Amino acid sequence: MRGWRLNGWTEWRAATTGVTFDRPVSRVQTRVVLTARAGGATATVRAVQLTADATAAVSAATPGLTYRVYATRIGLVGELTANGRTVQPRDHFVALPSRRGLSPLNTGDYTVRVCTTTGARCEYAPVWDVGPWNTRDDYWNPSAVRENWKNLPQGRPEAQAAYQSGYNGGRDQFGRTVLNPAGIDLADGTFWDGLQLTTNAWVDVAYLWTGGGPRAVVGDGPLNIRSGPGTSYAIRGLAARFANVPVQCYVTGQSVAGPYRTTTRWNRLAAGQYVSHAYVSTVYGGTVPVC
Repeated sequence: MRGWRLNGWTEWRAATTGVTFDRPVSRVQTRVVLTARAGGATATVRAVQLTADATAAVSAATPGLTYRVYATRIGLVGELTANGRTVQPRDHFVALPSRRGLSPLNTGDYTVRVCTTTGARCEYAPVWDVGPWNTRDDYWNPSAVRENWKNLPQGRPEAQAAYQSGYNGGRDQFGRTVLNPAGIDLADGTFWDGLQLTTNAWVDVAYLWTGGGPRAVVGDGPLNIRSGPGTSYAIRGLAARFANVPVQCYVTGQSVAGPYRTTTRWNRLAAGQYVSHAYVSTVYGGTVPVC
């Protein structure tokens, strides 16, 4: 289950004996996984009944933190992701080792900002797959809510601890020997075009759904991120289609005709990162101020 609050969805939580959200919510969604034997009966859900109670919230991931983790390239063109997408050549999304932050197909409910360690290139990309190595390792959360590996520091993927220091006997949750410290997988377009990487590398990742403030949904992309409010400014990276990007404020700049409007508005995502509002389908989570 997950709940909606002003700035978007909470993370998914397994509804075993009930779910306590990290902050007040106004509506909830359920996600049900059905399994059946090959050639056997088809599993069907006919109804879901929910009861709401008021209770104290539990702590969530600390907003605004960025963690340096090791990134590997997904590849796997033509295969299916955990949310049902067929991987395309030079696709733009990421995988994290937990279903708690898995976006439904063609949404960016859970979006990361992943940057090179120099900060020269960044991409805002939706989380559409689960991995690498583990599937229950929400390492960006504090130990109070982390699903597994609660004795590891917040921000330390289990695979990294296993690879670097022999944690869990150097194995992942499935008992496999961990061969690299990866905490995030990047689709080919994010890897090659967004960050312009040529080999697996350490990157800085922000888990944007843990923060607050207004969000803009990139309706058409990948969209160039510019260093200033115009197409003559240098490209600093990409914002993938469906990414939910934080908007600090907006400025007036070059007029751009896009799929949603013709406008001189440019949204500032971070220092030195601007995108044209012409490619934004909607904004939620509050009013965007003028810079």
